[in-house]
Amino acid sequence: MSEVSKRAVVLVSGGMDSAVVAAIARAEGFDVYALSVAYGQRHQSELAAAQRVAVMTGATQHKTVDVDLRSIGGSALTDVIDVPTDEDGHKIGTGDIPSTYVPARNTIMLSVALGWAEVLGAKDIFCGVNAVDYSGYPDCRPAFIEAFERLANLATKTGVEEGGLRVQAPLMSMTKADIVREGVRLGVDFAQTVSCYQADAEGRACGHCDACLLRAQGFDEAGIADNTRYIG
Repeated sequence: MSEVSKRAVVLVSGGMDSAVVAAIARAEGFDVYALSVAYGQRHQSELAAAQRVAVMTGATQHKTVDVDLRSIGGSALTDVIDVPTDEDGHKIGTGDIPSTYVPARNTIMLSVALGWAEVLGAKDIFCGVNAVDYSGYPDCRPAFIEAFERLANLATKTGVEEGGLRVQAPLMSMTKADIVREGVRLGVDFAQTVSCYQADAEGRACGHCDACLLRAQGFDEAGIADNTRYIG
């Protein structure tokens, strides 16, 4: 059996960022325990993609936990609110926090990951948050990750008695182009991933939401062919 010190819980959404993070964790010698959260998001195709990513990156185990954030709503991803797109004049990174922000989502996901990490005896949690090419979400900033790591080490048996936990966000300062290049270097098949906020049941992307635009920009700037499947 692997040493528990080399186990890591990796949040895997099914998107390109979490796929690269899982590949990074594996490359660093961790046994990856992939964790996905069915939180009431608009489509299930990203959860199917998460399963593919877990297999592709050689995860030791993949677990999906149900957390019903649709019951509180408040986001275009969990409520009857239109996803903003370039077709309606929306531009990335301008104005207030966009309606695709899901209240407390990353806090909840990291908390679930923290619980599983304690059960597994894992000392590391990986997530794919990014402060360079993000759409303005407050829970994707370095300050949030640092604060959650402090909380994790104050509030857990592992933190108090067993040397502490680390919350790792290796993509934090990368551009989307950097992430694409790193994924290619590590052998990630991006065709297996789904990034779109409103992908169809087959995982095909709309091509107009922030997630689609950032993904396309990343491939373009990296000079690498984009194999994303689009609706129509």
